[in-house]
Amino acid sequence: MADGTERRPRAYIGSFTSAGGRGITTAVLDPHTGALTAQHHTEDAVADPSFLALGPGGGVLYAVSETDRGGAAAFSLSDLHAFHGNHGAHASRDAGPFPVPLDGTVPVDGSGPTHLAVTGDALYTANYTSGSVTALPLRPDGGPGTGAHTHQHHGRGPVEERQEGPHAHAVVPDPSGRWLLSTDLGTDSVWIYDLRGAPTGLRLHREVPLRAGTGPRHLAFAPEGTGAGQQATARRVYVINELDSTLTTCRWDADRGELEPLGETRVVPQERAAVANHPSALVVSPDGRFAWAANRGDDSVAVLDLTSAPLPELLTTVPCGGHWPRDLAVHPPGGRLYAANERSGDVTWFEIDPEDGTPLLRGSLPAPAASCVVFA
Repeated sequence: MADGTERRPRAYIGSFTSAGGRGITTAVLDPHTGALTAQHHTEDAVADPSFLALGPGGGVLYAVSETDRGGAAAFSLSDLHAFHGNHGAHASRDAGPFPVPLDGTVPVDGSGPTHLAVTGDALYTANYTSGSVTALPLRPDGGPGTGAHTHQHHGRGPVEERQEGPHAHAVVPDPSGRWLLSTDLGTDSVWIYDLRGAPTGLRLHREVPLRAGTGPRHLAFAPEGTGAGQQATARRVYVINELDSTLTTCRWDADRGELEPLGETRVVPQERAAVANHPSALVVSPDGRFAWAANRGDDSVAVLDLTSAPLPELLTTVPCGGHWPRDLAVHPPGGRLYAANERSGDVTWFEIDPEDGTPLLRGSLPAPAASCVVFA
């Protein structure tokens, strides 16, 4: 800041405004305790901003609008807007920057977008209801432009009530920036897009099937050179499956854009297998030793040992501190875990035991219809 004081880190919390959420909440993070304190809400600036992502450099925050019409929006986090609103010239050092809309919501030519990512000069969305992936060009100010290019997925799975057609759920660029991977819950597969030299930024490379009925929802890359059996030219990719409470471990080859499923690990103990459960989010520790999966229904966080061979091992589960954990986030240094509990309307935070990866509940912040947490 201009006066030389250090501004505390920020968390941005997405929500479902249609269920009482207050849009995007800006919260201050206490670096000593991990506690969150809410400061600002965008309210109805964007309808149902259920998933958020920071752009390169952290100056722009992107949000989906998870509605039938489907849209994406961008917010400036510039210090020029640090005192936006009614905080006045004498606001504390923790005031701002608050998200300020760069423009209105831009259509994504798909319905029910649930996830988005930014890479290169494009914004990508996974459109759950329509079962498609969209690429939007970015304007010079970082906001999404018009002229969406959409690729429609095709196929279905054996779970009739959830897999009657395609349901793209996530879009994740690989670390090389050459590929975009999209999990599709409806087709039981991961769709891989080649981002190299494609004028639209979206060119299908291949579709990789997973076991029928698993319902792949999200995926995460392991840090390079970590995980059991890691090879020099390949790294691990972990896919969380919503329909059967499993984690699929895959080998990823960035040179060829090839994904090879290796096996599965349960994310709830076998004795609780009969409880209806729908895993949602998956995050990997910065050192690649552990992964944490959110269990909706079981209302728990699963702890997985990624160094176990040949597949990750479920170490334990702990209560999420709320109800229906929709998202997880690791604060960048890796010492704390945060859960957005949609139905109890709060964000809980945990200290992580560095020896065994167990999350230890430390506090919570009320956040109606919370759906996502990102840090800046």
